[in-house]
Amino acid sequence: MTRVIHTGDTHIGYQQYHSPERRQDFLDAFERVVADALDETVDAVVHAGDLYHDRRPELPDLLGTLAALRRLDDAGIPFLAIVGNHESTRGGQWLDLFERLGLATRLGRDPHVVGDVAFYGLDHVPRSRRDELDYQFDPVDAERSVLVAHGLFTPFAHADWETETVLDESNVDFDAVLLGDNHVPDTADLDGTWVTYCGSTERASASERDPRGYNLVEFTPDAVDIRRRTLETRPFAFVEVDLAGDEGIERVRQRVREFDLEDAVVIVELRGEGDAVTPAAVESFAVEEGALVARVNDKRDIDDDAELAADVTFADPDDAVRERVREMGLSSAALDVDETVRASKVADSNVRDEVRERVESLLSEDPDAFVAAEGEGEGESEDAADTAVSSDANAETTDSEPADVDAEAATDTESETTAEPDSEAAAEPAASRDSSLGDFA
Repeated sequence: MTRVIHTGDTHIGYQQYHSPERRQDFLDAFERVVADALDETVDAVVHAGDLYHDRRPELPDLLGTLAALRRLDDAGIPFLAIVGNHESTRGGQWLDLFERLGLATRLGRDPHVVGDVAFYGLDHVPRSRRDELDYQFDPVDAERSVLVAHGLFTPFAHADWETETVLDESNVDFDAVLLGDNHVPDTADLDGTWVTYCGSTERASASERDPRGYNLVEFTPDAVDIRRRTLETRPFAFVEVDLAGDEGIERVRQRVREFDLEDAVVIVELRGEGDAVTPAAVESFAVEEGALVARVNDKRDIDDDAELAADVTFADPDDAVRERVREMGLSSAALDVDETVRASKVADSNVRDEVRERVESLLSEDPDAFVAAEGEGEGESEDAADTAVSSDANAETTDSEPADVDAEAATDTESETTAEPDSEAAAEPAASRDSSLGDFA
C-alpha cells in the first residue's frame, strides 16, 4: 500500500484583504499539511500546483517554504509537485530551485515511482496552447499510475479542459488524476479512473465557506481510496443581514454582535431594503468587536443595478478590475504587461524599463505570447471566482478556483476560479470518506 497527501492551491504569499496576518495564514496552512504528513508518516506529499499566489514570492514566503520542505526531507517524505497558473511564467520556476536543492521533485512526462505507484505531472497550460499537447508519457512497470495536473477539468464545475481527452489520448492507463486549480474539493469516477480535486488549504475568497483541507489517498492492489481531511484555519464569520424598510446601521451592528468575531475575518452581506449603510462604518465596528478584518457586500446595490451586480462589490474593487481584464481575451504578453504595470511589486519608477525588457524578451524568445487568447482571457482559473464579481465568483482578491479562489490585485495574470459549484457532488470513491468531510461529503 502507498499513502500520499494530495494537496494544492496553497497560495503562499497571498496578502488577502491587504492583511499581513492573512498572508501568514496561508503559509501556516501549508505548514499544517506538512505537520500532518509527518504525523501520518505518508509516503509522499503531492502538490497539484499554485504553491505560491504570486510568480515572484517574497523572501519570508520562500524561507517559510524551504523550512517546511526541509522537515519533509529530514523525514524521508518526498515532495512531488507541478506548476500552476499563479506561479506560471516563461522561465525557471521556484519548484526547479527546490528540486536542485534536493527538496522537491517536479513531475512531468518521466515517472517518479513511490512504493508501487508511478506519478506523472502536467503543468498548467493556457487553453490557447492545449491543442499542441500530445499527452505522451514514459511508461514504467508499476502497479498504479497517477497523473497530477492543474486546470479546470471535466466533469466538475467551470471546466474548460476535457479530462476524457487526456485519458483517451494518453499512452499511460491512469488509475487516478489528482487535480489542483478548483478550490472546491470533489471526486468523480470516469470509467474506472478516479478524478479528484483536493481544494485549497485556506479561504482565498469569501465564497469559500466550507472548511479547507486536503485529500489522503491510499493506493492498494484492489482500490484507490480517497478521504477528505480538514485543516484548522482562521475563522470566517459570515453575517447576513436582511434589512427592513426603516432599518439601517443599528440593525447591522446588532447582527454583528451576535457572532464571535475574535480574530476572525468578517464578511457582512446586506440584503432587503433599509437605509443607506456606509461599509466603512460597519467594517470599523466589526474590528472594534474583535475582528481581524471585515468587508461589506451590499447586495441591495447589486439588485438595483444588474450590470453592477455582475461585476463589482464594495468589498473588492481590485477583483472587479481583474475580472474585466480576464474577460478581454488578451494575449499572454499583454497579461504579463498588465501584471507588471498594475499588480506587481515592481517600483513605479522601474515599471517602464521592466515592461520594455519583458516585451523585447518575448519578441525574441516567444512570439506566440502576442497571440490573443480566446474570448474570455486564458480562462484558466485564477480569478473567475476570486473577483467577488459574480455571485459564483469569489469576493476577495486574485486567486480563484473554479469556484473558490480569491486573490489580490497583486497576483497572477491568468485566471483561476473560485465559486462553490451548485451542482450535486460527483460520485465518491468506493471507499468511505473521512467523517470530517462535513458539507463536502
